Amino acid sequence: MGHPFPIREIARQAGLSEATVDRVLNGRGGVRDSTVREVRLAIADLDRQRTQVRLVGRTFMIDIVMQTPERFSTAVQAALEAELPDLRPAVVRSRFHFRETGPVEELVGTLDRIARRGSQGVILKAPDVPEVTAAVGRLVAAGIPVVTLVTDLPTSARLGYVGIDNRAAGATAAYLMGQWLGERPGNVLTSLSSGFFRNEEEREMGFRGAMRARHPERTLVEIAEGQGLDATEYDLVRAALRRDPDIRAVYSIGGGNIATLRAFADLGRECAVFIAHDLDHDNTRLLREHRLSAVLHHDLRQDMREACRLVMRAHDALPPAGPTPPSTIQVVTPYNMPTTTPR
Repeated sequence: MGHPFPIREIARQAGLSEATVDRVLNGRGGVRDSTVREVRLAIADLDRQRTQVRLVGRTFMIDIVMQTPERFSTAVQAALEAELPDLRPAVVRSRFHFRETGPVEELVGTLDRIARRGSQGVILKAPDVPEVTAAVGRLVAAGIPVVTLVTDLPTSARLGYVGIDNRAAGATAAYLMGQWLGERPGNVLTSLSSGFFRNEEEREMGFRGAMRARHPERTLVEIAEGQGLDATEYDLVRAALRRDPDIRAVYSIGGGNIATLRAFADLGRECAVFIAHDLDHDNTRLLREHRLSAVLHHDLRQDMREACRLVMRAHDALPPAGPTPPSTIQVVTPYNMPTTTPR
C-alpha cells in the first residue's frame, strides 16, 4: 500500500495504533477487513488534506492576455472573478491585458514585459503566428507556464489548452444549419474575425467539411478580417450580400452579429438561419429577441477554473492529473438559455 506519510501520522488520522497500521501496510495478516479500509481511508484523507495545506496561504498572480472583442473579454473576466471563491484556500490575483485589435508586435511586447516582470502563469488568447509562439517560448523559459484559452497555439511551449473542440463545433453548426434550412434554397455566409486564430480556422474547416458531405448543393461564402467588431463587420457583410443575392443564412464564427443583422435589414434581406458562438452580452440579447437561431456556447467558468488549476499544478500546488478534456459544446436556443447569462 504505497503512501508518502509516516506511520505515526496515519495512525493518528485513523485512530489506530502504530503497530496495527504497520501490520496493514506490510500485509502481515491478523487484521480485520474493516481495519484495512480504515487505514486506506486515512491515507486518502491525508493525501487530500496535504493538497489543501499546500494551497493555504499561496497566492498565484496570473496574467490574462487576450486579443478579442470587448464583449468576450468582459465575459471571460466575469467568469474568472465568479470562480475565485471556489479556488480557495489558494488566493488567485489577476492582471488583465485586453485589446480588441492591433499589430502583433504590441501583443508580443505585452508578453515579453510579463516575462521580465514575473508571473505565476499566463492565460492567453492570441493569434497563431510565429511571433506569438516565440514569445510563449520566452515566457516558459522564464519559468512562467502558459495556458491557451479558446484558441490554441499547438506548436508553442504552452502547458495546455482549455476550450471546446472547435472542429466539432463547426460540424455541429453545419448539422443544425442543414436541419433548419431544410429544402429551402440559399447560400450560407461564413464570417471569421481573422484567419490567424486557430479556433476560427478549425470551426470553419469543421463546418465546411460537414456541409460538403451533407449538403454539397449549398454554396458557402466566406468573409474574414472584420476582427469581430461591428464597425468593420457591417461593411464586409453588406458587400457580400450585394455580390450574392442568394445568401439566406449565416454561420458567425468570429462575431460582429449586431452589424451582420443590420446589414441584412438595411438591404431588405431575410436571414433565415443564424448560428453564432458564445453567450456574451450581445448574443444573449439577440437570442432573447429571437434574432439568432442558436448559439454554440461553453461554460467559461469551467474553462477559467481549469486554466487556473493547470497553473497551480505547474507549481506543484495540486496533484498531477490527466489531459484536459475539451469543454462541452452547448446548443443554446431562446428556449433553453442558462439562468446566469450576461446582461
